[in-house]
Amino acid sequence: MTLSPSLSLAVPVEKSEAVCYHCRLPIDDGSGVQAVKFDDKVFCCEGCKTVFEILNANDLCAFYDLDQRPGISLKGRRQAHYAWLDEPDLRDKLLNFSDGKQSRTTFYLPQIHCASCLWLLENLYKLSPGIKSSKVNFLKKEVYITFANETVSLRQVVELLASIGYAPEINLGSLDQAVKKPVAKRLIYQLGLAGFAFGNIMLLSFPEYLGLDASDNWFRQLFGYLNILLATPVVFYSGGDYLKGAWHSLRTWSPGIDIPLALGITVLYARSVFEIITSTGGGYLDSLAGLVFFLLIGKWFQQVTYHRISFDRDYRSYFPVSATRILPGGGEEASSLDSLRAGDTILVRHGELIPADGILTKGNARVDYSFVTGEAEPVDRNLNEKLYAGGRQVAEAIEIVLTKKVSQSYLTQLWNDDTFKKEKLEGTSRLADQVSRWFTLIVLTVAFGTLAYWWPKDVQVAINAFTAVLIIACPCAAALNVPFTLGNAVRILARLGFYIKNTNVIEALHGVKTVVFDKTGTLTSSNGNGIAYLGETLTKTEQAGVSALARQSSHPLSRQLAALESQSGVKLAVENFEEKTGQGIEGRVGEDLLRLGSRSFILPGREENLSEEKKSGVYLEINGKPRGHFIFNHHYRQQVWDVLAWFRQRYKVFLLSGDNEGEQHYLAPKFGANGQGEKCLFFNQSPHDKLAFVKNLQSESQKVLMLGDGLNDAGALRQSDIGIAVSEDTNNFTPACDAILDARYFSKLPAFLAFAKKSIHVVYAGWALAVVYNVVGLSFATQGNLSPVVAAILMPLSSLTIVLFGTGLTTLLAPKMPKTLLPNHKP
Repeated sequence: MTLSPSLSLAVPVEKSEAVCYHCRLPIDDGSGVQAVKFDDKVFCCEGCKTVFEILNANDLCAFYDLDQRPGISLKGRRQAHYAWLDEPDLRDKLLNFSDGKQSRTTFYLPQIHCASCLWLLENLYKLSPGIKSSKVNFLKKEVYITFANETVSLRQVVELLASIGYAPEINLGSLDQAVKKPVAKRLIYQLGLAGFAFGNIMLLSFPEYLGLDASDNWFRQLFGYLNILLATPVVFYSGGDYLKGAWHSLRTWSPGIDIPLALGITVLYARSVFEIITSTGGGYLDSLAGLVFFLLIGKWFQQVTYHRISFDRDYRSYFPVSATRILPGGGEEASSLDSLRAGDTILVRHGELIPADGILTKGNARVDYSFVTGEAEPVDRNLNEKLYAGGRQVAEAIEIVLTKKVSQSYLTQLWNDDTFKKEKLEGTSRLADQVSRWFTLIVLTVAFGTLAYWWPKDVQVAINAFTAVLIIACPCAAALNVPFTLGNAVRILARLGFYIKNTNVIEALHGVKTVVFDKTGTLTSSNGNGIAYLGETLTKTEQAGVSALARQSSHPLSRQLAALESQSGVKLAVENFEEKTGQGIEGRVGEDLLRLGSRSFILPGREENLSEEKKSGVYLEINGKPRGHFIFNHHYRQQVWDVLAWFRQRYKVFLLSGDNEGEQHYLAPKFGANGQGEKCLFFNQSPHDKLAFVKNLQSESQKVLMLGDGLNDAGALRQSDIGIAVSEDTNNFTPACDAILDARYFSKLPAFLAFAKKSIHVVYAGWALAVVYNVVGLSFATQGNLSPVVAAILMPLSSLTIVLFGTGLTTLLAPKMPKTLLPNHKP
């Protein structure tokens, strides 16, 4: 229910004359600036009043009910002019995607600071009908906006953000640079102030430490008041986030860790001020400043560690997929994404992903942008038109000149979009949420119980123990253990060639019981296979035509044919190309219509007994006449049978293959049988058959891990609980998968999965460590044997311990590989 603006103000009416209704900052009448009154409310400037009018007109005044100081003051700010955003070249630099109908962009908003910001920015569609969606990354202070071009322009989007106090920080000179964002300046200022005050309060507290007698009381009083002067900004500025977080938790009835921390800070401050003013003691302002200082050190360390993990994932560990770069002499080579640069020309085959923005220079582009927009209707693009990263070519092979370097962070952002999320996983993250929710209630109960127990005996001990309990208790294991431990595991695996979508995938791996393998492109490699042709002799022109047609497809068998037949040295153009998933390809080369594919695709209805055929074949038809077929002697990956044996010892295993039964007798002893002779080898499987097979396993309450190449099994990969795409010198990345495995490290897959499970065990160990810490700490605190200053040191120290324990142990347990074998190794 939307709250009425007249009810959303938390402060009493008589105080509304002193503070701005929007930004909650004091209105300085002595500055010469007149307060602005509107609708019985007072604002510090026209800017704040305008923002209120916008929110009020769109029923968004609940914004003021989410945080104690939700708004951003616009007082004294000049209205920026954004006419330059209408320039096509500059506008294109800021767009991640545009198909003429809708565009997508990313902005860095340093003003994001609270839940109100997040709520407002994700409701931008209510302020402008042209904005289709907006999503906030709170930690990175970024907003991802999709808008309709016919209704609103990029300039109007920026002006809207600026009008409500969130002017984007735009620096065109650094758009293509992978620069790690520093820790927030505000946190640095808060930490610096707290550290300065902590050191000086300790210095001014020497009379108390030295136990000066009563004759020096005036000296103690003077230093006491100076301590209050130093501690006050520490409480309300350095510790202000904890106070605001607690206030928000109380208003929304959602218990959080900020409540006991804010209560401890408030009690220490109020108790110390009372003792100093009444000359009944020296207070505990040194403990208070130390508490805030060490808490902020913990927060700083968390931010630095998070950014390090995020930076490595976004900029140093690229998807283990390749793009085909066209060399100046006309040759081709497979290049990793991180080696591509603006100006490079790349070949994008049917089904491959466009890795970076570029200009179409050859071929007919028909691009599926569902990875970017969620809409699967392909769009046609002509020569010299711009193509955006994240699109998938669904027609013939095309050539693109890149205009930007590959943005790994952008591809990762698309991959983690809600469109491709599977059902919510219940695991350590869910348990962590439950622990965090109940922890605060337990801490408050123990704290007030301790206060009630000690109060009749010794008031000073009661207050001391009460404060120590509030400070020492730490749910940081639940809050920090999972993201830092599993986040570091994801980072490590990415650098080893196993790129995982997010930490939820590691949690899901822990419960897998059944593994399904694809064969071609997964167990087999496209390198080193022998190929023989049986049929009518082909002319050089026909051989070149076969090569040209096969070159359009990213299927492993097509790529092998393209490499073999390209030795003719002739390159021909292909028109009217079409690929029928799981069946074959066809297209017109010159005057000839060529078709390549399975036997059923080329010779439908001609049933023959092929049980003696040991090798799968690709059949060829030219101008309606079958000409012969290619026989492939499959080359299985290095140590594939050792990998399969490892899986058989731990899981039920199945093989799904689109090939015929030619290799069944060879594969049967490798796979064995599941349970009581359960069949585990299935051939002639269409993409629909693979999808149905996975669904059937899941209907039997089996948690399924699927390994495929992402081509004919994309549906099965998406349906499975965990889908792993094996990539080999091709850009067959599919957003349907949950992980991408560099085919060169297929033999390391057991080590990768074992490490993922060990990471979950590290999470459990971190929880056990936190339980021990809290039990021991609370036992000392409830007995009155722990001073607030010691508790202030131990509390953030426990946070650092948990983070170091999780990241350090996962680094120690990581699979070991020589540097020369690492995916991103530079000799």
